[in-house]
Amino acid sequence: MAQYETVEVTTDLLILGGGMAACGAAVEAAYWAKKNGLKVTIVDKAAMDRSGAVAMGLSALNMYVGIKDGENTPEDYVHYVRQDLMGISREDLVYDIARHIDSTVHLLEKWGLPIWKDENGAYVHEGRWQLMINGESYKVIVAEAAKNALTTMGDDAEIYERVFIVDPLMDGDRVAGAVGFSIRDEKFYVFKAKAVMAAMGGAVHVFKPRSTGEGLGRSWYPPFNSGSSAYFTLKAGAEMTCQEVRFIPVRFKDAYGPVGAWFLLFKSRATNALGGEYMVERKEELNNWKPYGLAKPIPANLRNYLGMLDLNEGKGPLYMRTDEAMKAIIESVPEGKERKKKIKEVEAEAWEDFLDMTISQAILWAGSNIYPEKKASEIAPCEPYFIGSHSGASGAWVSGPEDLSPKEYFWGYNRMATVKGLFCAGDASGASSHKFSDGSHVEGRMAAKGALAFIIDNNTQPNVDMAQVEEMKKTILKPLDIYEEHKAFADGEVNPNFIKPMQFMFRMQKIMDEYVGGVSSAFTTNTPSLERALELLEFLKEDSEKLAAEDVHELMRCWENVQRMWQAEAHTRTVLFREETRWPGYYFRADMPKMDEDNWKCFVNCKVDPSTGEWEMTKKDVIPLID
Repeated sequence: MAQYETVEVTTDLLILGGGMAACGAAVEAAYWAKKNGLKVTIVDKAAMDRSGAVAMGLSALNMYVGIKDGENTPEDYVHYVRQDLMGISREDLVYDIARHIDSTVHLLEKWGLPIWKDENGAYVHEGRWQLMINGESYKVIVAEAAKNALTTMGDDAEIYERVFIVDPLMDGDRVAGAVGFSIRDEKFYVFKAKAVMAAMGGAVHVFKPRSTGEGLGRSWYPPFNSGSSAYFTLKAGAEMTCQEVRFIPVRFKDAYGPVGAWFLLFKSRATNALGGEYMVERKEELNNWKPYGLAKPIPANLRNYLGMLDLNEGKGPLYMRTDEAMKAIIESVPEGKERKKKIKEVEAEAWEDFLDMTISQAILWAGSNIYPEKKASEIAPCEPYFIGSHSGASGAWVSGPEDLSPKEYFWGYNRMATVKGLFCAGDASGASSHKFSDGSHVEGRMAAKGALAFIIDNNTQPNVDMAQVEEMKKTILKPLDIYEEHKAFADGEVNPNFIKPMQFMFRMQKIMDEYVGGVSSAFTTNTPSLERALELLEFLKEDSEKLAAEDVHELMRCWENVQRMWQAEAHTRTVLFREETRWPGYYFRADMPKMDEDNWKCFVNCKVDPSTGEWEMTKKDVIPLID
């Protein structure tokens, strides 16, 4: 067996992750833990400065309500999210984030994030809810604030970076910590805790990406997000929700550059290759998705769907008419010095949108001789992602706040999963879409506060069976042993005794792409395809026992792909269980092509018994919080 040193760490609150939700949790936890003499430990697979979904940067804060200035109310935001998710949202969770979001935005600005202001000192909006920022260093600023907050706790705070968390530790029905390994040296970590917060992000590369070959690894959502949150919460026995609601963004093709600024700030049109504007020409299709298709704004999945209909009829590619949009803005200014100034300003904004967050898109434009003021640029629907913070909704089924939630949605502590002591935030928390990066930060703060309240009420260290931990260690390090035992049989990649993580991932992506509605199947599936996918995933699960790792980096890749496999199965089972099409544009059930409000206006939840592998699927009522 690989000789890894076992390092034991005992804490009160264990925060897993280093993205926006985890950083929010660190700031809030530091304040309340200090007051109560409690210890906080945060563990990140990467380095917090550039960890999580906004690692590269961001060009807008996508959630700002503006309560103080009377711009909007939390009720307005609940309406928006309900509409965009085709009626399926936990309104208590959404309202809870909306009523606190402005304070976090003001904190971000205080910490040094440059938010655009107009000549009167007011925030510059990209759309109703979005604020423009100079966000290349967004994550660095947020991580610095989190680290500073923990530093004030002295010895009562610890930060572990480059440690990959695999499995939860359990004491009966209560979470007791987590285990994982260093991706820099030969250490196996055992973290013992009174409460654990999962904030390890969503999942990418479950489906085959559009970018393959030399573009392998390019994605809209960060390629290092592997479903750690879903795997961890499922392995703990927690109930999950909305596992069918994957997100398919439409982005600039191949480099996945953002389109939000072009639609909202520059007022650009999207057209098919023949010049037809599908949002206008296919408007009648929205009548088939009442009441959601007839309200404003049109849900993101339906906007996708109208463009996909054009593609399916052979009218592609689709284009963002950047040339028209920039020309209209420039011509709105009288000729002379002001127009010349405006040209430079608009060109700078067009390029900065990419340079803030998707540098590869600027490189692709430059390499393709695309001048956005002269030439339209191709857009396309991406492959599916699992993300609870954007327009998807997958995540854990968590308790809401006591003052808002109906009894069906509240079980003691805000953001606690159905497992005692396990809290979730950001992409780990389901049914509360459109919190984005700053809303995830808010939810991290809420989850940390709820977790510390739980610890104060349950201030005993759960039992950890170290003999069981030793067996977990053997299982987690097993890919290293398999490779070492069989590496001489053939070359390093092809071997009848094992499967390498890259090959394993390709197999999983092929299954999901072809049978569960990926790019190659035009995001369309049906019952026989889903059932076939489950058969093939069962074979994949058997072969996961033979994953092999040449080094610690590949060991991480092995477990990332096991995590993706669990997310894949949860998704496939939930899509199969929901007998309707509610989110065309995210996926389409060809055998059940219509929405069924009478029977399926509900949450679909699932959980698995980790000891037996038996899945349980249930419906949960959608309970409106406001009219």
